[in-house]
Amino acid sequence: MSAPRPPRPRVLSGIRPTGDSFQLGNYVGAVRHWAAMQDESDCFFFLADLHALTDTPEPERLRTRTREAVAELLALGVDADRSTVFAQSHLPQHVELSWILSCLTGFGEASRMTQFQDKTASGASSSVGLFYYPVLQAADILMYQADAVPIGEDQRQHLELTRDLAQRFNGRYGQTFTLPAPYAGRQGERIKDLQDPTRKMSKSIGGAGTVWVLDDPRTITKKIKSAVTDTGREVRAADDKPGVTNLLTIASVATGASIPDLEQTYVGRGYGDLKGDVAAAVVELFAPVRERYDALLADPGHLDAVLADGAGRAGEVAERTMTAVRERVGLLAPRRTPR
Repeated sequence: MSAPRPPRPRVLSGIRPTGDSFQLGNYVGAVRHWAAMQDESDCFFFLADLHALTDTPEPERLRTRTREAVAELLALGVDADRSTVFAQSHLPQHVELSWILSCLTGFGEASRMTQFQDKTASGASSSVGLFYYPVLQAADILMYQADAVPIGEDQRQHLELTRDLAQRFNGRYGQTFTLPAPYAGRQGERIKDLQDPTRKMSKSIGGAGTVWVLDDPRTITKKIKSAVTDTGREVRAADDKPGVTNLLTIASVATGASIPDLEQTYVGRGYGDLKGDVAAAVVELFAPVRERYDALLADPGHLDAVLADGAGRAGEVAERTMTAVRERVGLLAPRRTPR
């Protein structure tokens, strides 16, 4: 008789339902890896619609975009039967836990979060919600006792705050939260803006430098063929060639070829050839995704059912966590009046 398999590690990640769709950088850096994680991990994936409110989106657009985002995740390979997929706002425990954690968070450590500093420095509205963002993010993670969180370098500081708050709570009230670690699997490449390859591709910036997963083939081709390149004609990845390096990175993701092999392919060829091939590869990569997305979006009832089922499963975990948290911090349990 074979020994029982150990429990799978729990992985949690979220994505904001903003922008026209997910962009190429979201796919490369995060969502394509989510699909692979499902075989080895107990995955919780959520639409961070509460976090999206920091951008004050139009209400109807946020509702529509949240449902569209579910369809995109499923079209990109997330399986709702193997993963728990839900909307953050469908579980009020997130906000409850974030308030409790905020009472353990120093104003100074919250103000040192570089993402808040960067956004306010760039002219973004410096709302209390934006300031509070990392505490809510900590609640998102700790609620589900996540062992690991897939993060980019720009989120590392937020994960460190999450770990600090977990240790602070555990030290004061007793062992309650799992300390999450960065996901140990392969991390995604960083895709840069096509018009400014010194910065990452961004949903919030958008424009001609951002390729959306749901862009039509003509738009994808136009954006990539208009991408900024560098001086000279040699197609190679190098620090002094950020535009070409970005295109080679995209080509590598879309085709599976290594960057050194791609560099050999373009010996004696120019940037025009590279752009044309990259555009064709990205169009081919996303064609089946758009087809699956259209079919899924045509059945909004199914998408709502996916979120409802996910909220039910996530809610069981969230309520177990919050029952322990409420008891340990001294909140009086409500008396249930019999009907």
